[in-house]
Amino acid sequence: MKRPLCLLLVLLAGCGDGSDADRAAPGTPRRLRLATTTSLDNSGLTSVLLPPFEERHGVRVDVIAVGTGRALQLGRNGDVDVLIVHHPEGEAEFVAAGFGVDRRPFMYNDFLILGPDGDPAGVRNARGVGAALAAVAAARKSFVSRGDDSGTHRKERALWKAAGVGPAGSWYLEAGQGMGATLMMADEKQAYVLSDRGTYLAFKDKIELVPLHQGDPALRNPYAIIAVNPARWQHVNDLDAMLLIGWVTSPEGQTIIGDFRLGGERLFVPDAVPETE
Repeated sequence: MKRPLCLLLVLLAGCGDGSDADRAAPGTPRRLRLATTTSLDNSGLTSVLLPPFEERHGVRVDVIAVGTGRALQLGRNGDVDVLIVHHPEGEAEFVAAGFGVDRRPFMYNDFLILGPDGDPAGVRNARGVGAALAAVAAARKSFVSRGDDSGTHRKERALWKAAGVGPAGSWYLEAGQGMGATLMMADEKQAYVLSDRGTYLAFKDKIELVPLHQGDPALRNPYAIIAVNPARWQHVNDLDAMLLIGWVTSPEGQTIIGDFRLGGERLFVPDAVPETE
């Protein structure tokens, strides 16, 4: 569900001139509740993408970093105003059920399988992500799952299913934690783990695990931003949610995303699709 183009143009026009219509009185910023993923928050992108938006519009963005499943639930409950998540199927269900509007894909990165450099399961030589996971299961080498219904966890479960493997047993460990904590647990156990590239780069200097399987098209990780439907929850800050959608999909916001790097490596690829209505 999308707003009429005229409303989008009115809202986005304010992005360029910093007019008083956008701004709260000095010292009294409006508040916008953003539920986003722990993987995105761990990457550090929010700390560079949000401050220019806040300054321009006089809005304070309260970031709630949780797994995608929890973020979608917060949206269903009307406990947040806008979401940034990375599970297209779950996002489509959220919008179709009337909980969200104006879903806009705006960037992507990818997942990779990390593991000990010695690679006891032979993941490095596997042809395709399905074969890589099947090799871990066949060797019964430790694999740490987030186990938290996050976008990463949902992606992992889909990959296991596509590989024809039902992971179970003492070798398959569920952390029930965010991406950073899961990486640290996997590193401690010298286990295999599925990670988004952004969090891996943010934690690269803290762990010994190395990328063993990457670059597979099946490992692409798209992110979208969605406003919580004001027709469902009248108290949500719909105006500022729309302004944030306009910001992250604008040329300026997309440039910030594309320029964001850690250790010289780009974490996210901007790919906002222009509105066609």
